[in-house]
Amino acid sequence: MKKKNVRKPDNSLPDYRSFFEGVKDDDKVASKLLKNFLATNVREFIVSTLLFIVKHCAVWIIPLITSNVINIATSPSSHSVSELFLNGVVLVLLVVQNLYTHVLYINYTSRALRGIGAGLRNSLIKKLQQLSITYHNELKSGALQSKFIRDIEAIEQLLHQLIFSLIPCIMTIAVTVCVTVSKSLTVTAFFAIIIPINVFVVRMFRKKMSKDNRTFRKEVENVSTKITTMLEMIPVTKAHGLENTEISKMETSLKHLKSAGITLDRSQAQFGSWSWVVGNLMSVICLVFTGYMAYIGKLSVGEVVLFQSYFSTITGNIQSLLNIYPEFAKGTESIKSVSEVMISDRIENNDGKIRLRYVHGTVRFKNVYYRYPGSSKDVIKNFSLNVEPGDCVALVGASGSGKSTVMNMIIGFLHATEGEVDIDGKPIEMLNLQDYRHFLAVVPQNCILFSGTIKENILYGITKYTDEQLERVLELANIHEFTDKLPDGINTMVEEHGGNLSGGQKQRISIARALMRDPRIIILDEATSALDNISEYHVQQAMAGLIKGRTTFIVAHRLSTIRDANKIIVMENGECVESGTYEELMKKKGKFYELKTLSEINS
Repeated sequence: MKKKNVRKPDNSLPDYRSFFEGVKDDDKVASKLLKNFLATNVREFIVSTLLFIVKHCAVWIIPLITSNVINIATSPSSHSVSELFLNGVVLVLLVVQNLYTHVLYINYTSRALRGIGAGLRNSLIKKLQQLSITYHNELKSGALQSKFIRDIEAIEQLLHQLIFSLIPCIMTIAVTVCVTVSKSLTVTAFFAIIIPINVFVVRMFRKKMSKDNRTFRKEVENVSTKITTMLEMIPVTKAHGLENTEISKMETSLKHLKSAGITLDRSQAQFGSWSWVVGNLMSVICLVFTGYMAYIGKLSVGEVVLFQSYFSTITGNIQSLLNIYPEFAKGTESIKSVSEVMISDRIENNDGKIRLRYVHGTVRFKNVYYRYPGSSKDVIKNFSLNVEPGDCVALVGASGSGKSTVMNMIIGFLHATEGEVDIDGKPIEMLNLQDYRHFLAVVPQNCILFSGTIKENILYGITKYTDEQLERVLELANIHEFTDKLPDGINTMVEEHGGNLSGGQKQRISIARALMRDPRIIILDEATSALDNISEYHVQQAMAGLIKGRTTFIVAHRLSTIRDANKIIVMENGECVESGTYEELMKKKGKFYELKTLSEINS
């Protein structure tokens, strides 16, 4: 049997997972990530900086030309009219070139930043696909949505501010300080006073704003999680008349979010008002100082205008730096949020593992124990089982007896805490699980469908097939029974979670998906539980053909559906308490017989 045909990622987007490697301290995540972004995209940032210098040079030179024009106008005897017009022509050329260079700068820089944002989302998706199933079970979907949407948007905004605000502000301050130094060291010394004053303002609010950002981010994740849960629970909520209860619960969460948001806004407002007052007070002092210098003959009138313009430029840019600090605080907190997923070491690592080209279907459990992380209780105890290729094994027992845990260990979602699970004589921990699962098909109790056509759901992950193969699968799963009644047949769109299909129809699509994979090992977790008697008969007939020559594991509550199994395992409290064929267990009149009798009474 050839290896399954699988769609491969195109790898056209950057992968930043390595940026998070070795980072354990939250305080270092943001700085390391930003350094790595700059290092990886250094060419783009150099070109962006050069384009900014060209397009922005008019802003830096306008005060110089303004000073020249004032000095020419106030001292006509020392200057000619041609000097006045020459300054005007230079200024016009510098202004007009911005029409082209500014658009070029935005286009180039935006492509680089959008690429980083897409790459970061791509990296998060790849990391999520690497993480173990136990991690995903613990990860709340609402919180994950918040990380994927809100937090990455905040990181994009942080990078946007870095490129479009921080670097231009620093360059502008550097240019104006250099010109000021060349003109007057006394005025330069005065300018230098504003830097420590503004640093003090940042330090005064930094810790509180970081704390408030973290609190607000946690509340957003909490509300997002609760909204996701609320939407999933709507049928149950309405069926029991609990709408007001859900509204009350959500109102409490929204009040907490509102309170956290108001606290954050208040911190940002206090920070903004302090930075504005300090900046404008320093501008007033500068005006008086340079005016005094001109009064005593140390500066010309044009130089007073020049220095006041430059001081306003410096304070304005420092003000801009201070104003974007809240965005930086929000962005760094979002980096820490995303890093909670990115630095997790609970991954399913297939590097260096055995690559499978074929699976025969031999499965061995050797004195297996399993205990969930953080628990002191074994949910599987001393479990042993030998399954040969082509065998059909059924697991029965009460809820919580360990049936699904055994199935998850066969899939490789869970690994034994003691003992060993072998596939074709090799410990499952040594296998490349991604390759192994290409020969595996799972039909869960609660089938999972995505928004797409019925055909797309059946062909999920299959890139090459023939019309004959598809038609055979449709017949085996009895799909035509309901698709022939639909206007678009198998091209009918499936609503979210299969809302426009019945439980039996969804289950048959899930079974057809498994059939299409032509697996060597099949896991049926209550695969026929949602089917009516007629549909169940057709599917059972299909399964009889499917499981022939393939290793099959069945979890069943309808004990009549497993009559033909080669071996039935009766589970109780994580242990195998009985095993044998249907006839053997019925003759024994033990635990299986009790379960069968109870099921007949309940039916």
